Amino acid sequence: MVSSATSLTGNGLRDWLYQRVSALVLAVYTLFIMGFIMTRSMDYAAWVGLFHHTGVKIFSVLAALSLLVHAWVGVWTILTDYIKMASLRLSLEIVVILALLFYFIWAIIIVWSV
Repeated sequence: MVSSATSLTGNGLRDWLYQRVSALVLAVYTLFIMGFIMTRSMDYAAWVGLFHHTGVKIFSVLAALSLLVHAWVGVWTILTDYIKMASLRLSLEIVVILALLFYFIWAIIIVWSV
C-alpha cells in the first residue's frame, strides 16, 4: 500500500470521515453562534459574556481544530491531485501546515484571552 507521509491518517476512508465529522462540528458551531446572535441584542458585553463561559471556549477551540482538520484534508487532496512535482507539492504542504498551525494557535490565544 502506498501512502503519503503528509496525509492525515494514511487512509483515505478515515480522512473522508474526519472531514465529514469536522464539517458537522463546524455546522453545529455556526448554528450555535447564529442562534446566539439572532436571539440577543448584540453588544460588546453580550459577546464577552458568551465567551466568558468555559464551555463556549472549549467548543470554540474544538471548532478551530475541526476547521484545521477540514482544511488540511481538503488542501492535501487538492495538492496531491493537481501538483505532480513532489518537491513543489511538499513545499506547498509545509507552507499550508505552518499556516494552519499558526492560525490554530492564534485562535486559542484569542479565545482564552477573553
